[in-house]
Amino acid sequence: MNKRGHVLNALLLSIGLGYVLEPSGDVVTFETIAAVTVPVVLGAMVPDIDTAFGRHRKTLHNLLVLGVVAAYPVYFGNLQYVWIGVLSHFVLDILGSRRGLALLYPLSDNEFNLPVGVPVDSKYADAVMAAVTAVELATAAVIVYRVPQSALQAGLQAAGLA
Repeated sequence: MNKRGHVLNALLLSIGLGYVLEPSGDVVTFETIAAVTVPVVLGAMVPDIDTAFGRHRKTLHNLLVLGVVAAYPVYFGNLQYVWIGVLSHFVLDILGSRRGLALLYPLSDNEFNLPVGVPVDSKYADAVMAAVTAVELATAAVIVYRVPQSALQAGLQAAGLA
């Protein structure tokens, strides 16, 4: 997926997350959208910094980077939504493009993908991006509304994240 697709995905995802987290549609919903939009968009852009150094789709497109970014809110108490942007970038690259990602880099250069993506310059790239965004939002809604919060909290505590 290209940078435009990642930014558009992050913007749409942020709006959807605002409604998933605060579905009332009033000021609180729009405050939530405002709170998540900048961190999610910034997170969605972080992996592509490796186009300026390192090896693209390897150096900053791996589970180690996702783990470091996800640990920020736990350790430093900030950047709560940046990891969502990074994760959405990874999902979009795995589902939306043909190349995939080296998720285990630097341990392995093997790239993982699913055979459902399109080339970055495809006329269908925006439609694929929209479909992936819908899947991401549906997954977020299931987590928020269907996973028992006590089980979710227990899992986060067991992982040291809460």
